[in-house]
Amino acid sequence: MIRTAECITPRHPDKICDRISDAILDECLRQDPLSRVAMETCGGHGQVFITGEMTTNAKVEIAPIVQRICKQPMKVTTNIVEQSNFIAQGVDTGGAGDQGIMVGYACNENEELIPQELYLARQLCKMIYKRYPYDGKTQVTVEDGKITAVVASFQNASTEDLHKVVRGWLGTKEEPEIHCNPAGDWSVGGFDADAGVTGRKLVVDNYGPRIPIGGGAFSGKDASKVDRSGAYMARRIAVDILEEQQAAEVYVYLAYAIGHPNPVQATAIIDGDELKLDLNGKYDLTPEGIKSHLKLTQPVYEESAMWGHFGTGFMWG
Repeated sequence: MIRTAECITPRHPDKICDRISDAILDECLRQDPLSRVAMETCGGHGQVFITGEMTTNAKVEIAPIVQRICKQPMKVTTNIVEQSNFIAQGVDTGGAGDQGIMVGYACNENEELIPQELYLARQLCKMIYKRYPYDGKTQVTVEDGKITAVVASFQNASTEDLHKVVRGWLGTKEEPEIHCNPAGDWSVGGFDADAGVTGRKLVVDNYGPRIPIGGGAFSGKDASKVDRSGAYMARRIAVDILEEQQAAEVYVYLAYAIGHPNPVQATAIIDGDELKLDLNGKYDLTPEGIKSHLKLTQPVYEESAMWGHFGTGFMWG
């Protein structure tokens, strides 16, 4: 089997937008844990536009958050309103904030319990980022457990030095095809070179292209939005089952109807065998139950947007 996954740095334009959206959410939660937030960010070339819904008692200054994350002066435009009453009427009674499908996954390929190709791409990206803390990407191809190709493109890194860093990470046993800054060295990145949008790196945020995803973005959304909280819970259940049953891989599928508390689907696939999850058993899969179990009113979301949401040390796994 040949498998490939990529990872991006926190200075990539799309990740900057994810981080801004989640930093706004965090500030709301710090002041008001019951905040309902759905925040979208679009930015690039000296300007950031933020729009969405916010129902909260928090008083949030948006511009300082943007300046802190962007590390440069930006023109900030906002268009924020309260959550629609038609959405709130379903959430107020404990129902899901939207319909949707969520996929959780865990495997025994590494200590982070994520697909090996994503694990390797993330580890390499983190290592290079320590040396070059700028915009950048990595990509790793694995065939039958062996690394066969590596791609690394980093702002302000010379091709020669980047190649040395990659070779050092690979060690002497691996001899893959290596592409470092394949389009040439580059010194302009981030919002100076490109635009970004919240939620545009869904596959990187999840498990890489090998594993299906439900399609909902995470960043900027509070836990009443099950496309975030449900995905986190699905991952938590997948990790628990993997460890309890000493399985090789576990998929968990949850699906919700807006305004209804319990999922319309709750199934797990354990090493190929499908199991219907018991809603009266170990887990409370209502939005309120998930929020309580995973402590999702804590302001941890900007951190979650940095390097991917799974396998990076959060309570949900």
